[in-house]
Amino acid sequence: MVMGPTCGMVLGDLGAEVIKIEPIDGDNTRKLKGSGAGFFPMFNRNKKSLPVDLKSAEGRALVLKLIGTADVVTENFKAGAMAKLGFDYPSLKKLNPGLVYVSHKGFLPGPYDHRTALDEVVQMMGGLAYMTGPEGRPLRAGAAVNDIMGGVFGALGAIVALWERTRTGVGQEVCSALFENNVFLVGHHMLQYAVTGQAAAPMPSRISAWAIYDVFTVKDEAQIFLAVVSDTQWKTFCQVFGFDDLAGDARLDTNNSRVAARPWLMPLLRERLGGYTVAEIERLFESNGLPYAPIGKPQDLLHDAHLLETGGLADIKLTDGRQGADAKTPLLPFTLDERRLGVRLDPPEIGEHARQLLAGLNIDAAQIRALQEKGILGPVS
Repeated sequence: MVMGPTCGMVLGDLGAEVIKIEPIDGDNTRKLKGSGAGFFPMFNRNKKSLPVDLKSAEGRALVLKLIGTADVVTENFKAGAMAKLGFDYPSLKKLNPGLVYVSHKGFLPGPYDHRTALDEVVQMMGGLAYMTGPEGRPLRAGAAVNDIMGGVFGALGAIVALWERTRTGVGQEVCSALFENNVFLVGHHMLQYAVTGQAAAPMPSRISAWAIYDVFTVKDEAQIFLAVVSDTQWKTFCQVFGFDDLAGDARLDTNNSRVAARPWLMPLLRERLGGYTVAEIERLFESNGLPYAPIGKPQDLLHDAHLLETGGLADIKLTDGRQGADAKTPLLPFTLDERRLGVRLDPPEIGEHARQLLAGLNIDAAQIRALQEKGILGPVS
């Protein structure tokens, strides 16, 4: 629902023609509600839709024609599912030796690869939920981090494999997995244990590497995140707020000594900063180059001045009768030659561009109607 589609989205944003093969009544994420309502519009831009019944021999033959012309096939099914359809890599490379085949799985091949995985499953078993929640309360991260990053790594693998193909002339199989991605995300915590012999504490109760690196509740119960992460920033911080007594306190001369002083230093700072408004603190921190952050919500980003001015959000049209015809979507978080990679194609309606795709396979209107009458093709436009 997310990992495979993310891979296709990334490749599509980078300029590839991406064809989304979906069931004849549409991808299930088109219909999701609640926390899944944003899946389809977010991860399916810059794609063309072809609804095909892959359980039928004629449907599979149609898709095999497309694969014969493709550079990359990407899939996100359970282990063994593609082999049952005849779309596994050993089968497809006979048809197209130059094909790059990207599999998105729960686990890389090994003892766990038979298990059914979800983002939250691997967060729980891979230490990320433990690190995110308070002691004794494992908590999943607030985004589908493994699904999304797994798709990005799948796209990265595809690009590397395509580059190698220019040298070897042949494709290869790439595999990206949720569990291994999660392990990569907590790798620095693993190395912390290797270096210190001390297990990393969950983030809410960790011993911070920096003395001031926390959320403060200030005037009118508003909240703001503040960070003072170097000795130079500490001097600036004390000067800006007139904390001369703290600036001259030898117990606070270095970052490490300030970390040791947190039990008495933080309550003192919370008391002193509690009378300021968020706006006052923001102004002082920003004008003096100190790190800070308002506590934002995802919907706030739709109106973020920086994103709007820099073109970080793109307009898209929503599909499937979703509320509101238009929306804004975040683009890939990098530039190429100072340009953002935008939306060339809105998330497709079911079968949008399918007629064009089928014409490229020499399938005419009469053949399309016949396939639809047999229930092999979905809507075509």
